[in-house]
Amino acid sequence: MEIEKVLKKYIPMTETAFYILLSLTEPRHGYGIVKHVEEITNSRIQLGSGTVYGTLTKMQKDGIITVFADEERKTVYEVTEIGKKLIISEINRLKELHQNALKFEGDFL
Repeated sequence: MEIEKVLKKYIPMTETAFYILLSLTEPRHGYGIVKHVEEITNSRIQLGSGTVYGTLTKMQKDGIITVFADEERKTVYEVTEIGKKLIISEINRLKELHQNALKFEGDFL
């Protein structure tokens, strides 16, 4: 899938998809992703395996991630170049959101 279609389909990203992709700074299997997301969100987000594998399957089909290795009963995923462009686009969108939130929050206090 070309990058424009991927961006249109995924941005804005769901928090689940964002954290799954963010977890792939290194190749990980599904359980490793679940544990990583739990760790970086201080257990605020606890992903179910159905959610993770459903999202991974969709992302793989769309060319955002690929299978890095198929180990015994564990599929290890890694991000593709398209996936890297997607996460950077989303991070930039979130930075703008954050900057504007900080700029205007005082008006609501």
